[in-house]
Amino acid sequence: MKKLAVVAFGGNALLRSGQKGTYKEQIENVEQTCDSLCNLLKRNYNVVIGHGNGPQVGNVMLQHEAGKLAGVEAMPMDFCVAETQGSIAYMIEMGLRNVMARNDIQRNVVTIITQVAVNKLDPMFQNPTKPVGPYYTKEDAERLSAETGAKYKEDPKGNGWRKVVASPRPTRINNIKIVKQLATQGNIVVTVGGGGIPVVEESDHVTGVEAVIDKDLASALCAIEIGADEFYILTDVPKVYINFRKENEQALDTITIDEAKRYLDEGQFAEGSMAPKVRAAIMFVENGGKECIITEAGQLNNPHCGTRIVR
Repeated sequence: MKKLAVVAFGGNALLRSGQKGTYKEQIENVEQTCDSLCNLLKRNYNVVIGHGNGPQVGNVMLQHEAGKLAGVEAMPMDFCVAETQGSIAYMIEMGLRNVMARNDIQRNVVTIITQVAVNKLDPMFQNPTKPVGPYYTKEDAERLSAETGAKYKEDPKGNGWRKVVASPRPTRINNIKIVKQLATQGNIVVTVGGGGIPVVEESDHVTGVEAVIDKDLASALCAIEIGADEFYILTDVPKVYINFRKENEQALDTITIDEAKRYLDEGQFAEGSMAPKVRAAIMFVENGGKECIITEAGQLNNPHCGTRIVR
């Protein structure tokens, strides 16, 4: 039987450091990542793709803010996530189709605009910390907070004030059975984009919420629920490091869950960077997954690439 893998595209799959995020830049970056992903397809894997949307959803929010000046109402966070799910998946589909045509690979590529349920009692709703959207002056942030009830916090790097929203844990992925069915039939499925559209489900009613779900946790949950053999988290470094960028820096090849937890407790992995990826890896392996591989996309041609988290 073919192996089933979930691959979480990191932010650099679409936007590289120093780039402006133009359409041309993002298309070129996506195609390079898809070219690397082709190595899994050549090894006869069935593949499900998750992806981030941080810079893109920020740009969409900027566009909505600018539209307010022309009398166009700005859309809420869940709507913005849905918007970027569609646009980013379009680029991934196009990149994959171009790459597969060059490599004579015949696969269908399908996108599912994915709602991901969260618990309305998740404590993160009481302590929003995830910065989103444009930067404001302190005065503008205070005015917007008074007008909308949203929370704003000062950027630690001194760039201004940004809106902060909750980042609750994903609890359930809608249409996950269809994702598994399509993938096991050989179709490449793009799903849980940007961590999924955050929704709260109550009896017979579904409501979108102002939140951002971590895309690695959502991809890990997807991998668990479809019974994936392997979970790949693509980032901008070939391996996970301890003592990163210090004289005693050390690349990790294979580590156990216990070792990964110990390194997390020691603060070896930065929040907002490697720490959430390692937590997602632990979550996958603890819930039945064989191994999680954290690596850079260009390393996928090597069957022994990256840092592997195992039981």
